[in-house]
Amino acid sequence: MQTYKTFIHLIIALFAIFMLPLPCLAAEYERENPVVKAVRKVSPAVVNINSEYEVRRRANPFSGFKMDPLFDSFFRDFFDPGFEQKHKRTSLGSGVIIDGKRGLILTNAHVLTKSTAITIILNDERKFDALIIGADPDSDLAVLRISSKDPLPAVEMGNSDNLMIGETIIAIGNPFGFSNTVTTGVISAVNRSIRTDSAVYHDFIQLDASINPGNSGGALLNINGELIGINTAIYAKAQGIGFAIPINKAKRIVSDLIQYGEVVQIWLGITVQNLDKRLAQYLKAPEHKGVIVKEVSREGPGFKAGIRDGDIILSVGSRGTPSIEHYHTAMKNYAKGAILKIKLWRNNKVISVSTKAAVFPERLAMELAFKLLGVKVEKLSLTKRFQYKTSAKTGVVISEVNRQSYLARIGVKPGDIIRQIDEMTVSSVKDFEKSVVKYRHKKSVVILLQRGDQSYYITVKL
Repeated sequence: MQTYKTFIHLIIALFAIFMLPLPCLAAEYERENPVVKAVRKVSPAVVNINSEYEVRRRANPFSGFKMDPLFDSFFRDFFDPGFEQKHKRTSLGSGVIIDGKRGLILTNAHVLTKSTAITIILNDERKFDALIIGADPDSDLAVLRISSKDPLPAVEMGNSDNLMIGETIIAIGNPFGFSNTVTTGVISAVNRSIRTDSAVYHDFIQLDASINPGNSGGALLNINGELIGINTAIYAKAQGIGFAIPINKAKRIVSDLIQYGEVVQIWLGITVQNLDKRLAQYLKAPEHKGVIVKEVSREGPGFKAGIRDGDIILSVGSRGTPSIEHYHTAMKNYAKGAILKIKLWRNNKVISVSTKAAVFPERLAMELAFKLLGVKVEKLSLTKRFQYKTSAKTGVVISEVNRQSYLARIGVKPGDIIRQIDEMTVSSVKDFEKSVVKYRHKKSVVILLQRGDQSYYITVKL
């Protein structure tokens, strides 16, 4: 009987224990999963970017009256730029603080397009005016700087080289102006290439979460709260998917933007071309596996490493180079002084060479310009302006034209003034040389040319 009573008391005691409410702390601990911890950790470092820019529109003094469309069109064409109205507009984007001590913020370059004023708003509602340290449209990355007397939060850098398909990711940004919006998903793919109307972007991380315009420039985190990418909305056609720039790629670009204000392309002193089927058969080389070296400069590091005309470059580092596009993409991952391991195909054998990346020597810039554009230039002095009867106050004057060049065939001649090459304004010979070196790998460039009082835009294939 005593044993039976003891058993009953034990059952009652156990029932009472299980019926008691669990402590609040235990309940909170179960809800605080890794995503919550990561968001709490990084949210203070994700910022809202308010970018202000001007929009110009020709004013019609009769705009208050109802007019025939043809009549309205006449006035739009008739009134000169003096009748233009300027309107200020703002665009919203996101960014992430990567260095709290120096106030450095990483974002997308397209977020800052045509900006005249940039305001940074932190998660705690502090506001700062920002300066652009550097922007690189080719990678769609930019670095801003803000100054603060108080410490600024910063994100912890991760590693985007060991990403796993299917692993959980967290995106934080400000879509449509809603601050610090969090979405989660998984990595769908890596090394994605995206073709837009104006360019091709490589090495993107693909997500199963869509990235909206205001979310662009925000942080992509792994489950540990480490920054593994910068979200971008550059591919507006995407539905239900998003893309991000890997942080390891961004690190190399950020380093150049901080140090030089732009991305410095490395130089090996070699020129390559695609390997077509006929040429591959003639050289007994693997088809669609590499690019062929058509020229090697004896002054370049490539020649010193043993690369020769006719070699086929199969890979640079861990990246295959089946085309010129892949070759240049691989080269963009290296900075000045980096050691490149290159695999070559020569005489039916695969050989490996190592070389140190350099930058293009300034002393060779004019030679390069004559080779690519077919012109040589000199300073636009007062004497030259008088000699060629030009009203241009800035630019460089063409002193020599290669008769076999495209510019010569369309009538460009000594005395014409070059004022701009693509996005770069050319105010001096140094600007001209710098622009030629910068755009040397492009398929074509647009040149603003002036003759007398007339200006022309000319597209030149390189």
